[in-house]
Amino acid sequence: MAEIVKHLEPDLEELRESYRSGKTKEASWRKSQLKGLLTLLKEQEKDIFKALEQDLGKHYAESYRDEVGTLTKSVNLALSSLKDWMSSRKAKLPIAAFPSTAEVFPEPLGLVLIISSWNFPFGLSLEPVIGAIAAGNSVVLKPSELAPASSSLLAKTIPTYLDKKAVKVIEGGAAIGEHLLRCKWDKIFFTGNARVGRIVLTAAANYLTPVTLELGGKCPAIFDSFSSSWDKEMVIKRVLGGKFGACAGQACIAIDYILVQEGFAPTLLELLRSMTKKMFGENPRETKSMARIINKQHFLRLKNLLDDPSVQSSIVHGGGMDEDNLFIEPTILMNPPLKASIMTDEIFGPLLPIITLKKIEDSIEFINSRPKALAIYVFTKNETLKRRIISETSSGSVTFNDAIIQYAADTIPFGGVGESGFGRYHGKFSFDTFTHEKAILRRSLLTEFWFRFPPWNDFKLALTKSAYSFDYFGFLLVLLGLKKNS
Repeated sequence: MAEIVKHLEPDLEELRESYRSGKTKEASWRKSQLKGLLTLLKEQEKDIFKALEQDLGKHYAESYRDEVGTLTKSVNLALSSLKDWMSSRKAKLPIAAFPSTAEVFPEPLGLVLIISSWNFPFGLSLEPVIGAIAAGNSVVLKPSELAPASSSLLAKTIPTYLDKKAVKVIEGGAAIGEHLLRCKWDKIFFTGNARVGRIVLTAAANYLTPVTLELGGKCPAIFDSFSSSWDKEMVIKRVLGGKFGACAGQACIAIDYILVQEGFAPTLLELLRSMTKKMFGENPRETKSMARIINKQHFLRLKNLLDDPSVQSSIVHGGGMDEDNLFIEPTILMNPPLKASIMTDEIFGPLLPIITLKKIEDSIEFINSRPKALAIYVFTKNETLKRRIISETSSGSVTFNDAIIQYAADTIPFGGVGESGFGRYHGKFSFDTFTHEKAILRRSLLTEFWFRFPPWNDFKLALTKSAYSFDYFGFLLVLLGLKKNS
């Protein structure tokens, strides 16, 4: 650590100088760096798969779906859209301002710090890097030390494919992270839990640094009754994919728990049991279709959630654990105590509680009684319920009849609200997150609003009132003395 800290300030000064030189603002530099990322993803694909398998036990198909594929898509979008994103846009001014023009000019923020998470160590590292580079910033990336193989690969490859004087990877644990937070940045982008998010926000306050916090929380899934067998099969697959198929539930947008009407709960449970075996096999660890737990500390945390005596009796499927291989099989619980940790803390693992309600509409009150979620998933054909969810709940996003897929959509923002975080990114929103929209107004010297200057009188007040209300006819009447100020 001492060696890293020793070289840290010279490295940061080199990054600042790269930004001050103006090269990162040039479209040619931005394109070259994005193309470098694209090449990295293509040429290092096998090594990325290997690192993700080593850190999290992810199958290469899952790794491509959730990380390499989404990143490739994002880089291609940035490359094809960069000219448009970088262009200033005209802003309308009222006729009263004639002759004047205005525009909004996007400019980079400067030197930005990106602190990423371990559950999607490439996706959550490089997705914001894409936006930061496209916006013309110099970048420091601090990957999570909890995914060491992935962190090491990022540190080794990024200097080879990108401009190492403008983009750097700094590895290390919490102590390095704390040291980085004591430095001055023009933007901090953090992905992780709320506890560390508070530390980041406190540190940023010293320099009034703008921050984006991508946190998490307990994302509920509302499961309405379905009549046709086709609908049931489709939604069950999507529920299981949105829980156990997303890094074994170790995802901020994974389904945390299900809300269902009492009468439909037995049917839902039977469907979940049956489809879980089809998707993940009789022995999920051997099929390698589900990731493992990141480390022993997180494994024991999840084990303690189930070892709670008040929770054990609610386990209705699974519950098997392999501590040596850090693997927990898909586990379903029915009505665990609402005050138990499994229902108050973010689960972040393959444990799926089902909570039954008298009627499905009660789910709105249930959700509103808890901190705002990063995502709400609603499986229903009831249009009235859909409208109520949109208008009566607050969350980072709402997805109807699917889960997780909102993360891959470039045209909608990804981010939280309240305790699930603030700020947004993905697609153009990533570019905007690392951009300052500078207002530019150009004014002619040919005319003057003489009535805006002292000395004051009632005549100038009347003209000002008409001008601010865009009452041009009234303005003319006042000017001609045909209308007096009341």
